[in-house]
Amino acid sequence: MIEVQRGDGPIVLGLPHTGTDVPEAIMQDLNETGRALADTDWHIHQLYDGVLDGVTSVRTPWHRYVIDANRDPGGQSLYPGQNTTGLCPVTDFDGHPIYHEGQEPDASEIEVRRAKYHAPYHAALHAEMDRIKTLHGYAILYDCHSIRGHIPFLFEGQLPDFNIGTNLGTTCDARIAEVTERICAAAQGYSSVTNGRFKGGWTTRYYGRPEDGFHAIQMELSQSTYLTEECAPWAYDTAKANQLRRHLTDILTRIATVIPTGDLT
Repeated sequence: MIEVQRGDGPIVLGLPHTGTDVPEAIMQDLNETGRALADTDWHIHQLYDGVLDGVTSVRTPWHRYVIDANRDPGGQSLYPGQNTTGLCPVTDFDGHPIYHEGQEPDASEIEVRRAKYHAPYHAALHAEMDRIKTLHGYAILYDCHSIRGHIPFLFEGQLPDFNIGTNLGTTCDARIAEVTERICAAAQGYSSVTNGRFKGGWTTRYYGRPEDGFHAIQMELSQSTYLTEECAPWAYDTAKANQLRRHLTDILTRIATVIPTGDLT
């Protein structure tokens, strides 16, 4: 069941990777590495809960190993030539197999999962974006993500704390990106980058049509900004999270008004 919380503001929070539910039949096919579910966007729905009044959120409870709701349903790579994971991942972010040998999903199984788990999430997201645009004349999708800050299989070195993605400026009004960048750059003790390793996933690219009044921006947070440490048991650090939440509230508050007012200050 897709979890939708409706608000009357212009922002929709997308939460495609916070779920940890795995159907038993799929869980039995996963090996020990897969069953650890390490590539979860741990506690991101908790981090964003209550940061802005009137916000709408759409969350899938299913883990990304069941289906990655932020991947092209046709299976096309978001980052050609770079290591990544697919619509139904068969490796984790470190490149290690997550299935028992021979139990990986085939094309027919992937299609079943797409229809059962991927399509309902995006049907709900579509509906909320359309509802919000009807209310305001525009809608802003803020796609919420997090990841370990050091994963050599996916990227070199240490990931910045705030990773803003707009697919090179194509998915939202430039003022939305500018306000977000400004707040992140001014956040003391945090690092930030725009369109670095993460330029916005399929969701951001698909929904971001600023010429039609649909804006989308992705925020990929380094998990060190709000977890005690980036390893099991993936504990939520309340002190870290509360400090980070102040900046997230600032970002969402500002981008909620930038389209009608044009105010960048």
